[in-house]
Amino acid sequence: MQFYSTNNPELKADLPEAIFRGLPADNGLFMPERLEPLPAAFFKELPYMSFAEIGFQVSRHLLQDDVPDEELKALVYDAINFPAPVVKLDDKRYVLELFHGPSLAFKDFGARFMSRLMGHFNKGNDKELVILVATSGDTGGAVAAGFYKTPGIQVVILYPKGKVSLLQEKQLTTLGHNIHALEVDGTFDDCQAIVKQAFLDEQLRSEIRLSSANSINISRLIPQSFYYFEAYKQLGAAGDPVAFCIPSGNFGNLTAGLLAQRMGLPVSHFIAATNRNDVVPEFLSSGVYSPRPSVATLSNAMDVGAPSNFARMLNLYGHVNGKDASSPATHAAMLELISGYAYDDASTEQAVREVEERFGYVIDPHGAVGYLALNEWQKENPNTRGVILETAHPSKFKPDVERILGHPIEVPTRLKELEHKQKVAKQMSTAYEPVKDWLRKTFG
Repeated sequence: MQFYSTNNPELKADLPEAIFRGLPADNGLFMPERLEPLPAAFFKELPYMSFAEIGFQVSRHLLQDDVPDEELKALVYDAINFPAPVVKLDDKRYVLELFHGPSLAFKDFGARFMSRLMGHFNKGNDKELVILVATSGDTGGAVAAGFYKTPGIQVVILYPKGKVSLLQEKQLTTLGHNIHALEVDGTFDDCQAIVKQAFLDEQLRSEIRLSSANSINISRLIPQSFYYFEAYKQLGAAGDPVAFCIPSGNFGNLTAGLLAQRMGLPVSHFIAATNRNDVVPEFLSSGVYSPRPSVATLSNAMDVGAPSNFARMLNLYGHVNGKDASSPATHAAMLELISGYAYDDASTEQAVREVEERFGYVIDPHGAVGYLALNEWQKENPNTRGVILETAHPSKFKPDVERILGHPIEVPTRLKELEHKQKVAKQMSTAYEPVKDWLRKTFG
């Protein structure tokens, strides 16, 4: 399979180059050259497949012969070794729990698949690979867990100071070994800008083998499509049309759903649920895309003011970034399949309380935003089954959730053990050069 740049369809790379380079040289994003529907036999067998088998079949369909079947199956089965259960709230609303992996967040799917795929292609390479990743919350912990002690790979995680929860921070600052944390005195967008600048710095790349583990990396995005098929399998094909409601920040999760839909999954609609960082809902409403600095909210993993994967979303509807402005036709086509809603922290807190009171279910602030958006969308579309992606375990936001609910919540043992571990992080400003100097000194 070849992968092309969203900025230039003529600029192409094979799978190893796409995953190790992270970004094309023109600052676009890699996309698969072909997105064809899975064969009818796949959907016929879907109700009887395990989650890991679904992942293998979908990745084989996308990657074709880039990885031998036996090796691809082994790495997918090793990566996807935990469930993604669908929990019923009522006949119209369901929650897809994506927090049963090592870091208790949906990013585990992408990070574990990516680490194993990179390990496959990195065999025999004497030069160490440095994974550079920005996080607004959950990516860092998942990448840290997924790549921990992976031979030949070092991981550098940039996170915004004071803008991730305590337990999220502990997940990425306490492992040590090959995991390094840089605490940036800024926002997630500042962290992401540093990462992008590093990838476009040819001098740095000539000295250090760099790759990314953000959803800007196509190998992070592919496995996120797996759980859309898994959720549809659990719901069953018979019944109302199925809509997925996605709490959204960098929009990798929603883009993965669009990939699944292009591969034939019969999704009737996608709902983009955001907090006050509402540039995509604003675009869907007005047709004008206006990225801006992110603002801090209760649902911190969604605090993204310039979502990278929006370029991929536009590209799926025929838009070539940098070539011209987004056309009315692109906007109209997106509106047919995607709706966007945004909510403030007060509404989010009320939703957390309402979900527990009505359904006896403890939902995290990100899932609560999804609950609000699904409710609003279903007012106009009542004859549907809606699935909210619950992207992280509520205990990762323990102080806020307990304050909102007024009682203690359960904290899984593997998270509770982190509370008293010593944080180790290098302090950084939002400037690129100090980060570059640190990378050269540490890995050059």
